[in-house]
Amino acid sequence: MSVSAAGTLDVNGLDYTILAIYFAVVVAIGLLARRAIATSEDFFLSGRSLPAWVTGLAFISANLGALEILGNAANGAQYGFAAVHFYWVGAIPAMVFLGLFMMPFYYGNKVHSVPEYLRRRFNAPTHFFNALTFAVAQVLIAGVNLYALALVVKSLLGWPLWLAIIVSAGLVLVYITLGGLSGAIYTEVLQFFVILAGLIPIVVIGLHQVGGFGGLVDRVHDRTLLDTWQQSGVGHWKNPLGDWLGLVLGEGFVLSFGYWTTNFAEVQRALSAKDMSAARRTPLIGAFPKIFFPLLTIVPGMIALVTIPHFGGEGGPDYNDAIPALMGRLLPNGVLGIALTGLLAAFMAGMAANASGFNTVFTYDIWKPYVARGRSDRHYLNVGRIATVVGILISVGTAFIASGYGNIMNYIQLLFSFFNSPLFATFVLGLFWKRTTPWAGFWGLVAGTVAAAAMHFAAFHIGYFYPGGHLDPTHATINAQMANFYGAIVAFVVDVVVTVAVTAVTRPKPDRELAGLVWRLPSEGGLVEAREPRRHWWESEPLLGSGALGIALMLSIVVLFVK
Repeated sequence: MSVSAAGTLDVNGLDYTILAIYFAVVVAIGLLARRAIATSEDFFLSGRSLPAWVTGLAFISANLGALEILGNAANGAQYGFAAVHFYWVGAIPAMVFLGLFMMPFYYGNKVHSVPEYLRRRFNAPTHFFNALTFAVAQVLIAGVNLYALALVVKSLLGWPLWLAIIVSAGLVLVYITLGGLSGAIYTEVLQFFVILAGLIPIVVIGLHQVGGFGGLVDRVHDRTLLDTWQQSGVGHWKNPLGDWLGLVLGEGFVLSFGYWTTNFAEVQRALSAKDMSAARRTPLIGAFPKIFFPLLTIVPGMIALVTIPHFGGEGGPDYNDAIPALMGRLLPNGVLGIALTGLLAAFMAGMAANASGFNTVFTYDIWKPYVARGRSDRHYLNVGRIATVVGILISVGTAFIASGYGNIMNYIQLLFSFFNSPLFATFVLGLFWKRTTPWAGFWGLVAGTVAAAAMHFAAFHIGYFYPGGHLDPTHATINAQMANFYGAIVAFVVDVVVTVAVTAVTRPKPDRELAGLVWRLPSEGGLVEAREPRRHWWESEPLLGSGALGIALMLSIVVLFVK
């Protein structure tokens, strides 16, 4: 065991050496990437020159921040095996949809960002509202990653919270500001493998201590934590994540598709690909490692639940502490240094994705069209770098908001219900229904966002969202994720209803202005498809997509019978 009497890690010289080498490599990547930056497109989109395997690994690595590591480990401890739904229901189908159907519109229209698509499809007010809410969401989510990193450093290394936040923010600031998106992406590829090297020993040693996977199942006292779809009936749910309606429509459809298809921090990686085929394959390649990440996040959360006294309860560690606590209990020096490096890499990857998404949207979608039009490319490049600094400084403040949540995944999903759910409704209608009018897009988006906020506060006064179905906030804890699922559903439905109603009384754009922006309404020259001849059968996008869906379905059936 590598825990000192003071409760911090006994990190020795070997561990610090591993950390120092990793940080030196990260900074070196940023410096090398800086040489390739000549234009703003180089800084924001890597000149659209990267191969699919690089963008695919960066795509999934950008998702491996606090949301993935601490958040889903916390879900594993709090909700048990039902948390696999965040992967096999709440990620894989949406990633496949993004690759097969959405990327042709993003990449083919050469947009720099998701909000830019809204400007072309609807109008400037819709564009500005989405750009503004996206920018706010990114600094809030970046704060989650900063808090998670500070949590690890504070609890395991003994550093004060404020110092841990400032140091981690400074490091991310260096390589993003120097290397732009290329620096972030190549660092994310490295981080992907470092993260695996850090998490795998925790799982292997942890399972060995509890007697393997069977031993873990036997030691779970609350047997409902072994349920995935069981006891999820509408009206009489006992499943830890609530009823199947919230799981399928709230998480599996609205939140999932809203996040993966409209979250520019992810889509930006695909936009940096060298051609249309590479762009479409980016999320499909990322889907395959995503399928197996429950083993590295949810399983450790459950190991922490059965091995650490009072875990998640009064007087015990928070659910967010699952991975850090296991690191301190299980790993020897050397391996500890690798695991700590992997954890820090995960948080930096997530924060870098937020920072690069924020600087692009702020520059291209707020500053350039509404503040300073017609300036030189060098001007916008400098604005992007300044925006990176400002965004990270704001994130230092939002990290303290995240610190108020015992399970940061509950907080993250709440943010998604506010920002992504109504946006997805607007996208679906705008993409597949050409009659949708510009002002309908704007008012639907505003109404959906307001509805999400209203539902969040209303849920605390509705007995259905409490275990047992009884409204007793003083003695029971609301099922936060279930409330988030229903909040997403309400936001989506309200957005659709308002959009359809406003469409009925306003004038749509003519077909010539929608060319290339609506399904089955191509532009005169067709979408830009700089597609290289496919050389290998495994590069088929439909094959990759169907393969990922098939594996996820098979694993969902297998885990259904775990008892």
